[in-house]
Amino acid sequence: MARNGGSVSVSDRIRVKEVKVLSDNWYTLRKATFDWLRNDGTWQEQAREAYDRGHGAAILLYDEARRTVILIKQFRYPAFETGYDDLLIEVPAGLLDDEHPEIRIRAEVEEETGFVVKDVEKVFEAFMSPGSVTEILHFFTGRYTPSDKAYKGGGHPEEGEDIDVLEVAFDEAMAMIADGGIRDAKSIMLLQHAALNIFRR
Repeated sequence: MARNGGSVSVSDRIRVKEVKVLSDNWYTLRKATFDWLRNDGTWQEQAREAYDRGHGAAILLYDEARRTVILIKQFRYPAFETGYDDLLIEVPAGLLDDEHPEIRIRAEVEEETGFVVKDVEKVFEAFMSPGSVTEILHFFTGRYTPSDKAYKGGGHPEEGEDIDVLEVAFDEAMAMIADGGIRDAKSIMLLQHAALNIFRR
């Protein structure tokens, strides 16, 4: 039985004919040619490109008593290329690099924000752009207090990271979603999760 409730699984509906690597410069871009079994019972040849950058993790640090969250601000060239002429405000995040998601997100938080997080909770995982990118992102929340700040943060300069750390009132962060100040999808998802499950009035 297929997961979506149908009687035929996706693997029964696809015949992969060729997979070609188009680029392996930074991450890996592949083009797959395959036959797909359509709903009407006919087979159709299709081709799709998929960008493989590995899987990642993201976290929202929150202080429930003070109603604040930790966000970061950094340059993202793809956003700039689309005409967004500002630094992007996001939650801390990073690639897993073959590490367990919880271990990796703890390290990423320290590198980017300087906070040492005691307790983290995984809340969900999601495909972020399934039409073109293979990445699965693991979403976490974690409590923090000002005393948990142990390092400067800011990321790794040798990796091109130049990160500002922001402590923002939760209500202000939600307002920034509405006015376009926060446009990063993973950050919006975690802030909306917090609105429903953490900072309910």
